[in-house]
Amino acid sequence: MRVPRIYQPNQSISQGATIALDDDGVAHIGRVLRMGEGEQLKLFNGDGNDYLAEIIQASKKSVTISVLECEAVTNESPLNIHLGQVISRGDRMDFTIQKSVELGVSTITPLFSDRCGVKLTGERLTKKIAQWQKIVISACEQSGRSVVPVVRPAMQLHVWCGEQSDAIKLNLHPRAKHGINGLTLNKDNKRVRLLIGPEGGLSAEEIAMTEQYQFTDVLLGPRVLRTETASLTAITALQVNFGDIG
Repeated sequence: MRVPRIYQPNQSISQGATIALDDDGVAHIGRVLRMGEGEQLKLFNGDGNDYLAEIIQASKKSVTISVLECEAVTNESPLNIHLGQVISRGDRMDFTIQKSVELGVSTITPLFSDRCGVKLTGERLTKKIAQWQKIVISACEQSGRSVVPVVRPAMQLHVWCGEQSDAIKLNLHPRAKHGINGLTLNKDNKRVRLLIGPEGGLSAEEIAMTEQYQFTDVLLGPRVLRTETASLTAITALQVNFGDIG
């Protein structure tokens, strides 16, 4: 049986420590998996390490573990990808976030654009951001990542494009002159800000705005891709060319 991994964000973890799992950990280990005394699991808190631990007490209301050893996790990509994703409808955004984390993105910023089609404000938006962060954590637990990408607060497209950054800025465009294979990245600064537009594409004004902020247009291929397919295809192509896939 695979040793389950769980995220404990507010825990200071060290070898030899005895730790009481938080409510989410108790729910997963004590009530869903029904693990008991003597069984092992792995913890991570975002510091880049996995901590092998053994359960010393377990019930439906509390789980206490003893940390056995610390192991550095070295599966983070050398390519830092900041995904600026215009919010898509239904579960498409959830899917994009989950799979982009599995593929190694470092940061995700949900965006609103002229053709976004999703109306989220106030408390609904706050809850949605929290939900997306939980999807990120679940994807890290599954994929073995011990550094947790951040879902930033949602913002307007022009605000994100105007942020100061030394990363190469990329915008998918069907009339671009070359694809990702034609790019060159500085080996000492492998940072990318990847913009993925909405299902209806960016407006002419938004495309002009990305040019003003020095985004480079890139082409994925001869076929029109849905927004979630475009995101994951572009991330994969970047990782194959400049990261750690392939």
